[in-house]
Amino acid sequence: MTKDVLVSISGLQLQDMVADADDEAIEVVTAANYFLRNGKHYVLYDELVEGTEGVIKNKIKINGDQSLEIVKSGITNAHMIFDKDKSCQTYYQTPMGQMLVGVNTKVLDIDVMEEKIHVNIDYELDINHEPLANCKIRMNIASKGNEDFNLRSTM
Repeated sequence: MTKDVLVSISGLQLQDMVADADDEAIEVVTAANYFLRNGKHYVLYDELVEGTEGVIKNKIKINGDQSLEIVKSGITNAHMIFDKDKSCQTYYQTPMGQMLVGVNTKVLDIDVMEEKIHVNIDYELDINHEPLANCKIRMNIASKGNEDFNLRSTM
């Protein structure tokens, strides 16, 4: 894969813990930098937040097909770890305050190919030990110019 990549990240939160017609995925498509170091894939990109000054620096670290980490720093700080069939907790710092966020990973599918990576994550989200939502994340990471890059991820 080239250093310059495009990343499509779709997220869906099922507020009542089950899918219904009102649930809408949020999707971000952005340019990013990619590198492979010690067998781990890294994707780095900046996220602009509407209505605020500053950015959120994001780092996605993919460790084989067993683990994925998302590290956010800047106006929001967090270190979320998705391990197959495991729960993790982290403090999620926002300009409005800090929350204890728990993720219980139910599905983690990572498909690494020569010029692209596909990721599917299904997890339960809790805030301050209270169940909040079932969530889905779909990521497509592809070298810029790859004709197979797909903007829409199936939720």
